[in-house]
Amino acid sequence: MRASRLTIRTRITGGSLLIAILISIVAGILIYSQVRRIVTDGQVAVLENIEAPYITALGEGGSEEVDPPGPSQLVAVVDAAGATQVDTLPAELSARLEELTATPGTRNVGVNGGSFLVRITAVDTTSGEWQVVSAVDDSVQTSILGQVAWLLIGSIAGINIAFGAASWFIGSAALSPVARLRRSAAQLAGAGGDELLPVGPAQDEIAELARTLNELILELRASADRERQIVSDASHELRTPLAILTTQLELAQKDGVSPEQLKEDVTAAQRTLVRLTALATSLLELSRLDARAGSGSASVRELAAEVADCADRGRQRVGGRDIHIEYTVETGDHDDRRIGVAAADFGRACDNLIGNSLAALSGDGNIGIAFSAAEDGVRLSVRDDAGGMDESFVAHAFDRFSRADYARTGGGAGLGLPIVQGIVSGAGGTARLDNRPGDGLTVGLFFPVRP
Repeated sequence: MRASRLTIRTRITGGSLLIAILISIVAGILIYSQVRRIVTDGQVAVLENIEAPYITALGEGGSEEVDPPGPSQLVAVVDAAGATQVDTLPAELSARLEELTATPGTRNVGVNGGSFLVRITAVDTTSGEWQVVSAVDDSVQTSILGQVAWLLIGSIAGINIAFGAASWFIGSAALSPVARLRRSAAQLAGAGGDELLPVGPAQDEIAELARTLNELILELRASADRERQIVSDASHELRTPLAILTTQLELAQKDGVSPEQLKEDVTAAQRTLVRLTALATSLLELSRLDARAGSGSASVRELAAEVADCADRGRQRVGGRDIHIEYTVETGDHDDRRIGVAAADFGRACDNLIGNSLAALSGDGNIGIAFSAAEDGVRLSVRDDAGGMDESFVAHAFDRFSRADYARTGGGAGLGLPIVQGIVSGAGGTARLDNRPGDGLTVGLFFPVRP
């Protein structure tokens, strides 16, 4: 079964249990090894106690006669000539004395299904090298070690089963708030409304998750509200010129219309189509700004050149009015610095601001464009002397389809400043309005250096 198909609780329990099993196996091996070492050291100590009197006696030169061992002591003493002086070993071991004495040391020797721990020690005497062979039956110790091993296996198995059950219940308790969040989310998805996910009293990761999800829900609801409002506003804005265009075309089709009147109706229809085209273009631009992931980049030199082009395009839109458009550019030594906005988007924002100023100027006037570069980014400001905005409208100037009084009479759709705001926001910058009622308006944009 693939791990991705398992529940989180199962994966937590399985992973914890696997780690616990590995740790317990290692611990069991270490414990068994220590017990075995202790038992073996105890047997070796017994053998040393058995052989100690003989080694002492032979070392002191008393090799002519060896005292017999104590009761139940298994020992054999072989002289330098190979003759056995003392032998209380089992017959199976006595028969193998020559083999055993050939290699001094301590080792296990198996005989007839049994096992003995045998220690062979060589002792130098005046008559040559003697061998002291001591033995102890380790079948009891082997049985004890076997019981210890089974006890460890049973204990490890029981502990791991208990640990697995505890992990399962702890995981269930820890994930129960997640289950409640899922049920609440399902209810919200089905019922809608203004409710949010419940946030528990504990200040833990799950509560943080619930708060983050609530923030996401609020943002999604606000986005859905904006989309519904945009659709409603766009429908309203499109309906009016379409109705006008339909009427104009119907009038042009009537019988008896003079060529002059027909020409006027066609010209009016063309103006309406121009307005519809501008509105569709603006809506498409807003949609593109909302959908794209990045804002592009351009050098300060490229943006400065775009400012000059925008000023030229603005002068071409002045017509017969006495409106002066001037610009200043200050780049310092930052010509090659990269700014987080594409040159085309920057030009679109600048064009929109100049267009708004031209629409606000009912007669003659002046428009000033200022561009400057610094360490943190570039600043663009467009200033006019068209009298400024109504103070009550300033707070809604960047809202979509919101229009000042002069814009409403000029056929604008109220999307110029929202497009500017979208371009600036996509680049991580800021936009501000400096309204001077009775004098004019300055719109300032800041585009930061690309990270």
